Amino acid sequence: MSDVQVSVPSPATVPELFEAQVRRTPDNTAVAYGTDTLTYAELNTRANQMAHWLIEQGAGPETFVALVLPRSLDLVIAILAVLKTGAAYVPIDPGYPTDRITTILTDAEPLITLDTTHPPPDLTTYPHTNPTDNHRTTPLTPHNTAYIIYTSGSTGRPKGVLVPHTNIARLFTATHHWYDFGEHDTWTLFHSFAFDFSVWELWGALLHGGRLIVVPFDITRSPTQFLTLLAEEHVTVLNQTPSAFYQLMQTDHDHPTPRPQLALRYVIFGGEALDLQRLNTWYQHHPDTTPVLVNMYGITETTVHVSYAPLTQDTTRQATTSTIGETIPDLRAYILDQALRPVPPGHPGELYIAGNGLEIGLVNG
Repeated sequence: MSDVQVSVPSPATVPELFEAQVRRTPDNTAVAYGTDTLTYAELNTRANQMAHWLIEQGAGPETFVALVLPRSLDLVIAILAVLKTGAAYVPIDPGYPTDRITTILTDAEPLITLDTTHPPPDLTTYPHTNPTDNHRTTPLTPHNTAYIIYTSGSTGRPKGVLVPHTNIARLFTATHHWYDFGEHDTWTLFHSFAFDFSVWELWGALLHGGRLIVVPFDITRSPTQFLTLLAEEHVTVLNQTPSAFYQLMQTDHDHPTPRPQLALRYVIFGGEALDLQRLNTWYQHHPDTTPVLVNMYGITETTVHVSYAPLTQDTTRQATTSTIGETIPDLRAYILDQALRPVPPGHPGELYIAGNGLEIGLVNG
């Protein structure tokens, strides 16, 4: 467990944090998809217009808006717009099987569902201004639900995890001493927005003034094309599941000289167990610090990440098992037996997490 003391500011909502960033860097590029881009000011305006329309439809705190949308600038606009209303967004990947989409919609009972067949109307007549509590159905607080991620559930039936605004804010506050994310960083939205790793990708960029590259789906399935994108877009913060990175790593290893010149500062792993010894292939061509590889264990119920383990070539070469490192300072980890008693060091048990990052609860849970 970490002994680092974290100074946590007054809780804030995601719209408040984003709007503060818009005031700091209005002309910076916020998001790009192919050759299409939006500055922070443009993204804010587009999201505001959609938010005012959604509020007109009844969206507000503790209501749900389902998004069944493909990767695009409009997807990012829609996520931000829903949050500005105070409602929670329910991300549903349009590539999901029809029965899974139907199950999630039946369980969540969203007030509104936006998809490619039910887009919003022309929004150009709606206000450009940030929605306030004077516009919302009820006041928005940091403890209101921001999003609902559906997991498979232990029984195989999807369960909706309710995550509040304050959990997103504290995720970056509590990890700030490890990272120096800022407006000069470029991130990729590589993962499906229905996977909680996307929360780290989206707001890691947009709450720090960075640039978010929405990666087209076909490029996420082509390590060669993705490696080229990383170089051409000068991506500095890359988030990957280990299985995706192994393919990217092998592509980089096999690439004829000269290799693409990468600007990466961090590669952050999550979502799966990491085989540390497999990373030795990466270290054959890249030093320990450019980029720094970091293993971050976490689950949806604890808001993306729980722990932090920076890696080096020496640690990966000597590893016999995966390691998840130390907990984020505002979380606590316990290894307990079946009677919920702490187990001695070296003995097996189950991992329990406590602290500020835990979910509100489950939809209909």
